Amino acid sequence: MEKPGIVFLDAETLGNVNFGELSGMGNFTVFNTTSKDKRIERIKNAAVVITNKVIMDRELMDASPTLKLICIAATGLNNVDLEYAKQKGIAVKNVSGYSTESVVQHTFSMLFYLMGNLPYYARYVAEGHYTRSRLFTHHGRSFHELAGKRYGIIGFGTIGKRVAEIATAFKAKVNYYSTSGKNMDTRFVHVPLDQLLTESDIISIHCPLNDVTRNLIGYEQLKKMKPEAVLINAGRGGIVNETDLARALNEQIIGAAGLDVMEKEPPEPSNPLLCVKFPERLLITPHIAWASVESRERLVQGVIRNIKDFFEQQ
Repeated sequence: MEKPGIVFLDAETLGNVNFGELSGMGNFTVFNTTSKDKRIERIKNAAVVITNKVIMDRELMDASPTLKLICIAATGLNNVDLEYAKQKGIAVKNVSGYSTESVVQHTFSMLFYLMGNLPYYARYVAEGHYTRSRLFTHHGRSFHELAGKRYGIIGFGTIGKRVAEIATAFKAKVNYYSTSGKNMDTRFVHVPLDQLLTESDIISIHCPLNDVTRNLIGYEQLKKMKPEAVLINAGRGGIVNETDLARALNEQIIGAAGLDVMEKEPPEPSNPLLCVKFPERLLITPHIAWASVESRERLVQGVIRNIKDFFEQQ
């Protein structure tokens, strides 16, 4: 029996991972990236297409008569026309749950970096001030413990719940707001969004981007937060209005912000967040929260499992 054609359209998005097992499952072809005008040519003989961000639309499906399975190397399905794939009899599989621990860890990495004023203290040592000091310690910037603080979580799916568990282990008091109204958990207190904004010392966002959550946090919402509050967005860009956040940071309305996601990735050089007045109050990382080595290995194994399961059922 002839092995199926398997094409990965944007493998570079996964970094340096081992695709060895995929090579043994079919005639496997890897492309680092694929522009829109190269899609049809590259998958014309494929039975399976693996994609992270490359759009799978009607035009592409109509031009791909051999296509049987679209594997999303991610959780989100927004880059596939799901209804049309169903009409065409093309299966679509994603991978869920692979990045939970990685995203949670990165959330707290950003939080502690900002809460502990670590950029200042690292610079204090690197610039030689510590070696010239008369004291064994230095109190140039104050910082606070997470214990006893109110930790507010927006979005209470798998990742939000895990963040709540870790925050509780640090003896923080957790409130949450479910943007869908469906992800409830009696271990923690669900509150309206306005109450969460006004009461929380830390707020982290872990909800999807949709019509309900787009621009959920704008200038009016930021003004309701405590002046020393820390905001973390590890959900999706577009949930926090970036122009409004830059304004709030410049006006010192909130204490600090950490972003792993942005509305446009990579951002435009003109993005106001890239030139805030107090850069030590802002940490931006390039959408890496999901991407620990272990997480990416789990993702590849999830894709392999989806392909195996599909052909076993044929």
